[in-house]
Amino acid sequence: MSGGGPLRIGNASGFYGDRFSAFEEMLTGGPLDVLTGDYLAELTMLILGRDRLKDPSRGYARTFLRQLEVSLGLAVERGVRIVTNAGGLNPAGLADAVRELAEKAGVPVRVAHVEGDDLLAHRSWGEGVLTANAYLGGEGIAACLRAGADVVVTGRVTDAALVSGAAAAHFGWARTDFDRLAGAVAAGHVLECGAQATGGNYSFFAAHDVRRPGFPLAEIAADGSAVITKHPGTGGVVDTGTVTAQLLYETAGARYPGPDVTTRLDTVRLTQDGPDRVRIEGVRGEAPPPDLKVGLTRLGGWRNEVTFVLTGLDIEAKAELVRTQMAAAFDAAGRRPAEVRWTLARTDRADADVQEEAGALLHLVVRDADQEAVGRVVSGAAVELALASYPGFHLTAPPGKGAPYGVFEAVAVPRAEVREVAVLPDGERVAILPVEEWAALVPVPEPPLPAPLPVTATRRAPLGLVAGARSGDKGGAANVGVWARTDAAWRWLAHTLTVDRFRHLLPETAELPVARHVLPRLRALNFTVDGLLGEGAAAQARFDPQAKALGEWLRARHLDIPEELL
Repeated sequence: MSGGGPLRIGNASGFYGDRFSAFEEMLTGGPLDVLTGDYLAELTMLILGRDRLKDPSRGYARTFLRQLEVSLGLAVERGVRIVTNAGGLNPAGLADAVRELAEKAGVPVRVAHVEGDDLLAHRSWGEGVLTANAYLGGEGIAACLRAGADVVVTGRVTDAALVSGAAAAHFGWARTDFDRLAGAVAAGHVLECGAQATGGNYSFFAAHDVRRPGFPLAEIAADGSAVITKHPGTGGVVDTGTVTAQLLYETAGARYPGPDVTTRLDTVRLTQDGPDRVRIEGVRGEAPPPDLKVGLTRLGGWRNEVTFVLTGLDIEAKAELVRTQMAAAFDAAGRRPAEVRWTLARTDRADADVQEEAGALLHLVVRDADQEAVGRVVSGAAVELALASYPGFHLTAPPGKGAPYGVFEAVAVPRAEVREVAVLPDGERVAILPVEEWAALVPVPEPPLPAPLPVTATRRAPLGLVAGARSGDKGGAANVGVWARTDAAWRWLAHTLTVDRFRHLLPETAELPVARHVLPRLRALNFTVDGLLGEGAAAQARFDPQAKALGEWLRARHLDIPEELL
């Protein structure tokens, strides 16, 4: 796989459960060279780990196989290669299943896979660890494609590696072509979440038709620059705003470390290159860090929840009555859960015309290592209050018997402990050795801020009128990227949205470590909030367990904004 022309790489999946028809849509919507599918997330690894416990032959994303039943012949006919991390915990098993499917369909394909990320049996990770997977890079993918693979299946690789590995194979990049690799990683990061790059989950969605956004593709050049676009006639939009939002998603500061390259996000330049075309260029890369990230998942215990609806008057008194009654029930049963958390959401308003608008929600979440402590003890106590508590008593749903919850933890291991192997279409096993050049990451000095915007008059208004945001999760930390739409708004935002102001606007973060990162070329600030999500998304520590809406909450908060920006 080589050549000097632009490489057209499309994406057809941003998570396990994404639009099923996207594979076929991307293959029929226009020319492509490579089609990728990203199926893995921190929570997904826990789901696949539980799958593997039930059946050791599973542990991969079965949706991918069903999509291939529809699309494999089409991909071969059009000469499109497929690269996916749907292998999850069993890439060899999925590769075999793809071969079996292809044989039944009479479609000749060369299948390869990458393994070595699964480190569960390599050391003692502590009690209850279900999965332990290193985040591999794109070199194993590149080796498979160079050997002529039509379909490449991986386990846990970085999401962007699906793109950077394909680009490295196509252009023949060396392992130390860090600037080119960084450009491909930037493009891969934009593509990895599918329609989030084409108007999905976009702060300014109201200005565009995003009812059914198309999936994105990148035209990658030999120098690592790229144009992000989508197939003609598909919905949604690609502009500098949608691309900025995705570049900020689940990243942090100027350096974005990965197994192949450390991408300098502070060097990214975006320009509108025509309708639904955004050029990414100028990206600089540095050597990767000496260690690899390993994601650990384990079952953390058992969890249950009950939501009481409190309607009308005396909301606080009604909430206090329920809390007292439930505490007494736990004491009487002699089985108080290890963790009991109450949250009162004042969704009610006075003199409401609709009953639901007169209601507040009182959430009870309990956790314990013992299922019995969160099961009948909790659900029975809540149900028995039906005729013996506050006026208007009802629940949003009948309480259940409790369910297991997971915990995610990221640790670092030396690269030498990871034995990455590319298993080529002919069965040859090729060891992927670590790049010889690596670097310890040191902080990048914060860049100078723009000159403050002179302000003569302000108006109290939502931040979202002048700034976009996108947020997400990284283990127990939340990330909130905020960007300004104009230079004037950036001059104001850079000096206004400090860490202290951020904490004030989002009181849930007030007691947590918050870091602010400045990215002037994107006119953006990126905030990380450690500990907001507890032990990760699978632990469901808060109402929005993956912090997906944290940025929109921030945009809805009011502050004094210069009138000239409104």
